[in-house]
Amino acid sequence: MAHSLAEMAAMHTPTEESKTSPWHEGELRLQHSVGAIERMVKPGQLQMARDWLPDQHREFYAQLPFVVLGSVDPQGNPWATLRAGQPGFMHSPDPRRLVLDLPREPADPADAGMEDGDGIGMLGMELHTRRRNRLNGFVRRRSDAAFEIDPTQSYGNCPRYIHLRRYAFDDTPPGEVSQSDALNEHDIATITAADSFYVASYVMRDGQCQVDVSHRGGKPGFVKVDENGALTVPDFNGNLFFNTLGNLLINPRAGLVFVDMRTGDLLQMTGRIEVILDSAETLAFIGAERMWRFFPERVIRRPGGLPLRWVDMENGTSPNVLMTGSWEDMDRRLKAAALQQSWRPYRVIDIVQESETIRSFHLLPDDGVGVPTRLAGQHLPIRVPLAGQDKPLVRTYTLSSAPTDDVLRISVKREGVVSTHLHDNLQVGDLIEARAPAGIFTVDAAVRRSVVLLAAGVGVTPALAMARHLVHEGQRTRYLRPTWVFQSASNKAQLAFQAEFSALAAASEGKLRYVRALSNVTGAEQGVDYEREGRLNVSLLQELLPFGDYDFYLCGPQGFMQQMYDGLRALDINDSRIHAEAFGPSSLQRSASNAAPVVELAPISSESVPVMFMASTKEARWNPGGGSLLELAEQRDLAPPFGCRGGSCGTCRTNILQGAVTYAQPPEFPIPAGEALICCAFPAAGTEPLHLEL
Repeated sequence: MAHSLAEMAAMHTPTEESKTSPWHEGELRLQHSVGAIERMVKPGQLQMARDWLPDQHREFYAQLPFVVLGSVDPQGNPWATLRAGQPGFMHSPDPRRLVLDLPREPADPADAGMEDGDGIGMLGMELHTRRRNRLNGFVRRRSDAAFEIDPTQSYGNCPRYIHLRRYAFDDTPPGEVSQSDALNEHDIATITAADSFYVASYVMRDGQCQVDVSHRGGKPGFVKVDENGALTVPDFNGNLFFNTLGNLLINPRAGLVFVDMRTGDLLQMTGRIEVILDSAETLAFIGAERMWRFFPERVIRRPGGLPLRWVDMENGTSPNVLMTGSWEDMDRRLKAAALQQSWRPYRVIDIVQESETIRSFHLLPDDGVGVPTRLAGQHLPIRVPLAGQDKPLVRTYTLSSAPTDDVLRISVKREGVVSTHLHDNLQVGDLIEARAPAGIFTVDAAVRRSVVLLAAGVGVTPALAMARHLVHEGQRTRYLRPTWVFQSASNKAQLAFQAEFSALAAASEGKLRYVRALSNVTGAEQGVDYEREGRLNVSLLQELLPFGDYDFYLCGPQGFMQQMYDGLRALDINDSRIHAEAFGPSSLQRSASNAAPVVELAPISSESVPVMFMASTKEARWNPGGGSLLELAEQRDLAPPFGCRGGSCGTCRTNILQGAVTYAQPPEFPIPAGEALICCAFPAAGTEPLHLEL
């Protein structure tokens, strides 16, 4: 139920922090959730506290044929609307005023909130250039033919998620207005076909109504309508202002307007909001950082309510929209997440020779379920039946594809029985079994610290996945972590992915630097095929890296990683800033920077414990000194997947259905409740009979 403005003012108690900030507590809460509080102080002081119109904004508004307005009616309902006029209908006599020559419009529910002294939000957009600016303030009305806005906030917005369109005026008279308290089939069709809409929201601050109106864009159908008529909207990365969602956290009411660009029809609605800050759906929807739901309470339909028509411009889809997902893709990813413990069939759709010894295999699920969600740097467990083997062999290969790529790509060096089999026998169209990607050797694109990726040989595969992810996220969020990629190979023929790295460096606009080192430069040209002769070492890093704060990621042969780690530690680089892809406890010998906190582990059982492998209906008895639960399963002719046998890779994770396990040494990453790394797990002292989902 809506509250009047007086009731809203009485209900709202600002925090001490928000009293002195241009941001209110809703905006601050969301900025805090993404670690942007300090970063947003300056934009808040420069833009949100600006109560006058810059000259470029005054000129911009005067050339627009329409404006988006947000208002609040006397019952406390927010409404969003579009009003149009020949360019010049908005003009600014001085930086403290914007005049809008717009007559009263009784058919528009937003008009009731545009009386003298009312709070108002305004958005000016030029769809054929993607320019937009915002203006919030108060209405000054002296006649029914026009009104002015006295600014309280005047600031620019980025061009993301705006589709390029050209407009033309149309003098067709508007149709008959209708209204209801729920959506009809035509409304739902309009919403689910739309690639944009506008949303109005407000809060009471210092006893005054502070209104905001904003644009939302995505792929057609990015707004979902459920069977009860509620709308769900993915919230994509923005400018970190959080004006709209910040308002909705404090006052969960909004007004939405959808525009049919071909007919000028307006679909306006007001209702309540639920903000969803964290959910499985958000994680599975590419590009979404949170979601919100809208429950319509009053719906107004105004056929031909806007005297404008738009046509799409060629190649006018927003490039940022192309980096987002869809509800159908999200559903497939959620189904894939439910199968993360299962072996799934994947079809080989492409094979690429990357170097003399490395070949990439591009894989797509063949079971009708989506590609699993993964992180940059994780590995893919696969199992392969080989002639002469009584059971399939399990191996793990690091993904060289990014989390947002449409396929999974493993890049395999020819060495060993399984990799040789893949090189010699696997063909396009063949099937291979794989489980969900796993591992903790991953990179966070949002951290405000430079990244150094150090790769030797086939260890370049996680570095490539990370570089692809960092550049993609930089384009999506407009923040790219400064990145250095150092790649080492024996010779030119074994230097994989250099064209792909070079393309990423070009796309990064100078934020990603790529340095190649060859031990043998025979047949290679410096500056074309490599930058440095010899092996990667810490001296080269000291020479090329500017003084600063870095996260280092090491991947390659054990000797290479240990040499680089020891060299970095000798330079007093904190152990926590050095990350390594480790397979087994002996992969990297670390020297802790400080005394590590003691992890309390339950003691291993000193008595025999019955163990049931429930999926295979096999039972066994674990005895003290008898080895890990993986070894016990293998004794019963089971073949659980594993990669490291040391608690490093996560391939062997298994659901615990009953009982408790413990470890002789803490695994290298936290284990979710109800799961075990059976390669290094043992029954815990005092446990009841252990039931594992194997």
